[in-house]
Amino acid sequence: MMIAVDLILFAFLILTAIAIARLRNLFAVAMLSGLFSLLAAGLFVALDAVDVAFTEAAVGGGVSTIFMLGALALMPREEKRPVHGALLPLVLCLVTGAALVYGTIDMPAFGSPDAPVQRHVGPEYLARALPETGVPNVVTAVLASYRGYDTLGETTVIFVAAISVLMILGISLGSGRQKGGE
Repeated sequence: MMIAVDLILFAFLILTAIAIARLRNLFAVAMLSGLFSLLAAGLFVALDAVDVAFTEAAVGGGVSTIFMLGALALMPREEKRPVHGALLPLVLCLVTGAALVYGTIDMPAFGSPDAPVQRHVGPEYLARALPETGVPNVVTAVLASYRGYDTLGETTVIFVAAISVLMILGISLGSGRQKGGE
């Protein structure tokens, strides 16, 4: 049953990506990008990666969509028609995709108990997380305790990026108002 849910969500992701690539209306693209992020978050929940799903929903579905809508206020409604053909981008995507598939051929199967992470790192975290941190959720213990500085750094980078985008949009909106008021 869970595989069917995963396949349905993945099919919707593919259909949404195709629709995004084919549309010229930038507002529709922004909305479908938010939908894509929410579908990806749903897929992450189905794969038991709730922490990743939460981040994808908040950043991809929420903040990124708001930033895109803010940027759209400064742009025309329709995308300009490309002056070049689509053959070169298609070949580049196919070569990149082939390289990614080739790079993952020798990976262990998804969820395999023989994977290195299941034999070395995972059992250590599972055995030591609760006694060392007092946190019953292993993912929270790893992110908040063992990798606390790393998580703080990632959060700081996201915060600085968000403030930077807001400042850039604010400066553009502010300078536009000053010119219109003169």
